[in-house]
Amino acid sequence: MKILVATLYLTALAVCALAQSVTPTPPASPVAKPAADPSAATAPDAAATGTTPVTSDERKQLNPTPGSSNAAAGGRTIRTTSGVITLPAEKSQPIRIARFDKAPAIDGKLDDEIWKHAAVFKDFYQVQPGDNIAPSKPSEAFIGYDSKYLYLAFHAYDDPSQVRARIAKRDNIFDDDFIGVYLDTYNDKRKAVEFFFNPLGVQADAVRTEGSGEDFSIDFVHVSKGMLTSDGYTVEAAIPFKSLRYTAGKDKLWGLHVFRRIQRFNTELDSWMPLSREVSGTLIQEGYINGLEGISTERTLELVPSLTVSETGRRARAFAPVVLGEPPAFLPGRILNEPVKLDPGLTVKYGITPTVTLDAAFNPDFAQVEADATVVTANQRFPIFFEEKRPFFLEGKEIFQSPITIVHTRAIVDPDYAVKLTGKEGRNTFGLLVASDNAPGNFSEDELNERRLFVISGATPDIRAARAVSFQHFFDKFVDRNATIGVLRLKRDVGRENSLGFIATTYNFPDRYNDVAGFDGRFKLDPKTVVSFQLVGTRSHRPFYNPEINRSVDRRGDAAGYSWNFDHSERHYGLNFNGEGYTHDYRADVGFTTRTNTNVFRANPRWNSEPKPKNKVISYRFNPALDYSTDFQGRSQRWDIQPMFGLSLHKQSTVIVGYRRAYERLIEEEFGPKRLPARTDANGVSHDAQAGAFFGPDSERSTNKTSFIGIFETTPAKQYYFFLQVIRDLHVFDFDFGAGPKFPRVSPAALRFGQGAPLDPGAGKLWNIQGSVVYQPSNALRTSLDYTKQQLVRDDTRLTAFDDNIYSARATYQFTRFLAARARVDYDTLDSRARGQFLLGWTPNPGTAFYVGYNDDMTRNGFDQFTGQLVPGFRRNGRTFFIKMSYLFRRSFGG
Repeated sequence: MKILVATLYLTALAVCALAQSVTPTPPASPVAKPAADPSAATAPDAAATGTTPVTSDERKQLNPTPGSSNAAAGGRTIRTTSGVITLPAEKSQPIRIARFDKAPAIDGKLDDEIWKHAAVFKDFYQVQPGDNIAPSKPSEAFIGYDSKYLYLAFHAYDDPSQVRARIAKRDNIFDDDFIGVYLDTYNDKRKAVEFFFNPLGVQADAVRTEGSGEDFSIDFVHVSKGMLTSDGYTVEAAIPFKSLRYTAGKDKLWGLHVFRRIQRFNTELDSWMPLSREVSGTLIQEGYINGLEGISTERTLELVPSLTVSETGRRARAFAPVVLGEPPAFLPGRILNEPVKLDPGLTVKYGITPTVTLDAAFNPDFAQVEADATVVTANQRFPIFFEEKRPFFLEGKEIFQSPITIVHTRAIVDPDYAVKLTGKEGRNTFGLLVASDNAPGNFSEDELNERRLFVISGATPDIRAARAVSFQHFFDKFVDRNATIGVLRLKRDVGRENSLGFIATTYNFPDRYNDVAGFDGRFKLDPKTVVSFQLVGTRSHRPFYNPEINRSVDRRGDAAGYSWNFDHSERHYGLNFNGEGYTHDYRADVGFTTRTNTNVFRANPRWNSEPKPKNKVISYRFNPALDYSTDFQGRSQRWDIQPMFGLSLHKQSTVIVGYRRAYERLIEEEFGPKRLPARTDANGVSHDAQAGAFFGPDSERSTNKTSFIGIFETTPAKQYYFFLQVIRDLHVFDFDFGAGPKFPRVSPAALRFGQGAPLDPGAGKLWNIQGSVVYQPSNALRTSLDYTKQQLVRDDTRLTAFDDNIYSARATYQFTRFLAARARVDYDTLDSRARGQFLLGWTPNPGTAFYVGYNDDMTRNGFDQFTGQLVPGFRRNGRTFFIKMSYLFRRSFGG
């Protein structure tokens, strides 16, 4: 309710905040892997596309009346490299899906008599790298249904000895050959569910949102089997209608695409429908199916109880004997073995209707089975984005997405409960999420003990008494308190391919709140041009840092954010302009924001040649990207020009070279206090001069950066994959943060006055190298080694600011489609730390899983995290043994 009341106010506030923030001052003059998406390289997809159920005009084109010239031609026409293709009559009209009176056995053999009654989809086009030419190998798809299941079958003709097929993990089939469908179950051209299968029937399922790509983190319950045959491979699948959200009944249409990928032929993509390179979007070019009548309307209840049993040992802080009135002395940490922990949870899903779903989670086990990848954190000025991986938040995630990342559910760290209602009714899509997060008030005993020691270390009784009162206030107000979080999303389909949306979030914790609300839209001006926008207002009460007094002030802050995008795509070229901006006090506590007080403009023209599959160089492309940013005071922050040239070669090989010229400007109040002279304020209070965050007489720094970029990627055989990216940056900033005990600050100021000296950013030379090698010696075993290196050497002192090397070795053995063992070891030279993860998992379907795992964390010749002292040899930082289990109970009601 609070969100709804604040909506209009916050939206108006956005405009006011933008106007108030623009107070220009004279600016200083600067010295002037194959994508999972089967259709990604074929149909430019720069913005959302879609349509409401077929209009009368569209129906005349797709379903021509007998005797019309359009009917005689068969349907719409598509211009290709070799001429004009006229859509055959069987593809320009909806295909009626046959109702089965007997369910086929899902064994991958495609030998049941009932398949002879299925709708058949054949005569595919090669759409990548060729332009709607004849495919290298023929394909056929078959579709039927009964009251409870949609049945799919595929026959991919090929030489079985050349087919690429592995016993792969779910959603990890895209190095194999594969075949599958897009199902636009609302026929709105805006969203589709994807079901793809490798030759052994291993599944990859996703939700595709036109303009936003596809999300393979979502899993649908369904059954599939596949097998190699003497003439290729066959796959069968049964998808329960209760796994889908859809509209069905008499005269209801679903959109359909059928795709097949053949990896060895330069990642050839074959499509049942032709795809025009002169149309922006893939779903707008889909075919149609109908006849899905008499489907059971039963409601489905899913219960997934879970239990995690774990035993953890962690390195905890140790203290020397405490002396009253003396600061505490910290000793090297010690390993603390915690008792065995039992963590039960329950997730509930109820299908209210085929289009509306209610989800709830109570004390959910949101621990990730696999940790986030190790990344370079040295010299990072802004936060790093990590993807959501938790199943509860992945369901319906696309509904809450908008151009600005107002909702990023990893901000909900450890909820006691969460409830979510999502669905679509007619042209209206909606989502509501409410959660209670205990993470903000969940302080560890170590953290509380540190505060208690601070109390008794006061030099006098009065100081200790004052600190005790402060601690008690903190304890009563914040400890064990939860944050309340709410999200509301509404979206309305407008016309054939346009939409308008509203989004609002609220985050509430004692002495702190954040409300965000705004509108967004997406409009297709013509088949090649799409525009989108978003405007939001925020209101927050929290500590805001004030550089003029060098401390945070607890106050209210009103702010705004905006985003816009324009994209025009032609056959051989495209043009994209986009921008975004956030005022100084902008906060989105349920989302993710990289930087505030900034306006960014980007221009991305692009050009590509006509693909020629038989040539040594299949295609080439050129993309001279440009971006420019300023703050809301009119001061330039950076500009960047980066032309990139790429070649597509045989054996799934790509070569890209690039060059970058950039300018970057740093202003000290973005890093700390602003330098100010001695002064008297309006109230007659005198203030001493204040030193700035930067060392020396200059409150700003700037640099002109030059970069050389090289990227190479290839799959010379199905057992091997290689990737290498090398970037050499000249005159890139070292922000002078230091990189831990191994690499203290090496600026002139730090060398002269010590590590406590003001920041002294300066330019340097940076190596940025990334490499990957994948080796698959058998269908069941996959191994990989990844390497990342960043090394920055300052120009002024010739000293290394940091040198970080990250090695990641992984191995997965897939005993069956559902049973696998995985090992992963990461080693980071910056903190001399090795992390091992070892897992045995059984996952027969989404919701049912059993894992046994062991994680270890060790340091070799590293530094104690509490004292900063060098600790020679190996030392354990922590370890965890866990057993995690869950089971899906699924029951239907009505019918």
